Amino acid sequence: MNNKENYFEKLVDEAVLALPEKIKKAIDNVAFVVENEARRKKAGEMGIKKNEVLIGLYEGIPKIKRDDGYFGVLPDKITIFKKPIMELSGGSGEKLRKLVNETVWHEVGHHLGLNDAEIKILKIKKR
Repeated sequence: MNNKENYFEKLVDEAVLALPEKIKKAIDNVAFVVENEARRKKAGEMGIKKNEVLIGLYEGIPKIKRDDGYFGVLPDKITIFKKPIMELSGGSGEKLRKLVNETVWHEVGHHLGLNDAEIKILKIKKR
């Protein structure tokens, strides 16, 4: 792993650690993963068109949909896609850090059961 890969993964770790304590305590059975970019097949399955960019992805059972039968399952997965985030942010500085933070926050919101509109409202309130 080179220094840029280490740096990006460190930014993702920092973004998770920077989440509000209440949110961190609510996260349950989730693996955070960094991948270079989404495979075209996966992006297609998610409804991402060819000219659109996927920078993060939540896969799993949102907390609000879990019931007494939820046990013994593999962790949910939050994937942060490095290449498109690097390209959109210019690859360094505060813009990169901010985009990583926003992406982690957004995908954690999906884990908690929020839709895009609800996440956007929380993002505005968080400022």
